[in-house]
Amino acid sequence: MPASDTPTLCPIPPGLVAPGAETADFVPLVALDDLAPGEMQRVSFGDLDVLVASTDAGIVVTEDRCPHMSAPLSLGTLDGCVVACVLHRGAFDLETGETRTFPTTGGLDADGISHAPWTPADTTPKPEPSASKATAHSLTRTRRLRFYPTRVEGGILEARVPV
Repeated sequence: MPASDTPTLCPIPPGLVAPGAETADFVPLVALDDLAPGEMQRVSFGDLDVLVASTDAGIVVTEDRCPHMSAPLSLGTLDGCVVACVLHRGAFDLETGETRTFPTTGGLDADGISHAPWTPADTTPKPEPSASKATAHSLTRTRRLRFYPTRVEGGILEARVPV
């Protein structure tokens, strides 16, 4: 992105600021020139990994962890504002924080509603899991994404990340 262009930063949906982010200091993440439209990048701070995504709605910073079972979202695909996880094929809206496609394992959504396991059309159905694994899947909660407040200073994207 040319330094003269002012990027659009996606607003954070109400109630979805990452824990500790509201009072954290801003830290540099990536030079805007190094972030192409439609690109995702992982930035790590110790054991905290954040995802920087240049979506159709603007730039977003969230945890680089699937809100289902913590796989790195940066390994997935970005289509507009929706990131797909490579692990269980869940898809999550980077503009709203909501689940677009529930993971294949099923489980509880952020509101506590149960979703059944499913098999993608392009794969062979898996055998039923053991009773304990089926129970674990049914009780695994897929939460909404959490976001980090962002700003641009001197062509550098910064976010409030509790490091």
